[in-house]
Amino acid sequence: MKVVILGATEKPDRFAYRAQRMLMDHGFETVPISLRGDDVLGQVGYSSMSEIPAESRPIHTVTVYVNPTRFEPLIDEIIEISPTRVIFNPGTESSAAMKKLSDAGIHVVEACTLILLQDGEFESA
Repeated sequence: MKVVILGATEKPDRFAYRAQRMLMDHGFETVPISLRGDDVLGQVGYSSMSEIPAESRPIHTVTVYVNPTRFEPLIDEIIEISPTRVIFNPGTESSAAMKKLSDAGIHVVEACTLILLQDGEFESA
């Protein structure tokens, strides 16, 4: 299962970094997306969804670690890559974004990726 980390970072004290590390530890393939497109934890990084090469798709999950004002412009890019679901981690919630994604047929979840992984519920959420 491939998971995009939207708001990926090389800073180990950030939740996005911890989530990517934990996802990798649980055997998931991760695709980091950040403003600079930095590689994170040895995974090739991109600065936008549209840069993700065809061979790195399909994307199952996008887990969001950016605030709603930075997320809003990315909604159409997310819809274009057509993930199965988008997880809005605490502090990233946007009812307008959630509605638009849901209307596009994408399953929307408000949850903490770290807790879902710790509780063994990541795949079923």
